[in-house]
Amino acid sequence: MSLYGNDLFKGTAAYYTKYRPLYPASLIRFIVDHFELDGSGRMIDLGCGTGQLAMRFSDWFEQIIGIDPEPEMLAEARRLTEMNRITNLSWVQGSAEEKAAEPGSYRLVTIAKAFHWMDRESILATLYPRLDEGGGIAIIDQHNERNETQVWQQRVDEILKAWLGPERRAGQGTYSPPKEKYEDTLGKFPFREIEKHALPDYEHTWTVESIIGNIYSSSFGARHFFGDRIGAFEEEVRLSLLEMNPEGVFTEGIPVNVITALK
Repeated sequence: MSLYGNDLFKGTAAYYTKYRPLYPASLIRFIVDHFELDGSGRMIDLGCGTGQLAMRFSDWFEQIIGIDPEPEMLAEARRLTEMNRITNLSWVQGSAEEKAAEPGSYRLVTIAKAFHWMDRESILATLYPRLDEGGGIAIIDQHNERNETQVWQQRVDEILKAWLGPERRAGQGTYSPPKEKYEDTLGKFPFREIEKHALPDYEHTWTVESIIGNIYSSSFGARHFFGDRIGAFEEEVRLSLLEMNPEGVFTEGIPVNVITALK
């Protein structure tokens, strides 16, 4: 994640664990079936965060390595691993670009909601030689390509822009989305069967508390950005949401997209 520095998610780990929606079981089953996982080999999860995805594959590999530049994220991942008594996961601090270059081979590489932070061509050039023959890569994102947002989401976005400015913050700078489709970037390398899969949306129920907590779990809405104005920000979000729904409950259909490629 060197494109935006190493403090991209500083202060977000606890909120990430508590408020980020879990990946659906349908995603795990799809990857297990698609790559014919059988409990053998090694997996590496780049930009692993708190290990939310990697831990779901603990029964499907001999060893899993999670890489992330944020020590707070990895501390949370270690805590959760110990709590769940998972013994075949290890967590390594550093950039995906440098750590993926270290010796070893992998049956599967996963990059979930993190590829946009990376030097994408550099990381693929490093990873390809380290993939087992027949192994592959799964890039997961939850971008809503239909651009469908609900009224409550639009209102929260308006409030965020009013408080933090119109540009999306990222580390010490602002975020620039990739100009090239992930599958086209993969196509520059000798991968085979590059495919994009749109899995069924899964429904998630939000509360006012979890909406605010999810904001604090993000690179663009980290709590420290608001300084001593944090109380006023939360009050504005809370009142706006309760005005739309006095019960304070909101639902969202979350999309799941997976780009897969085999060696």
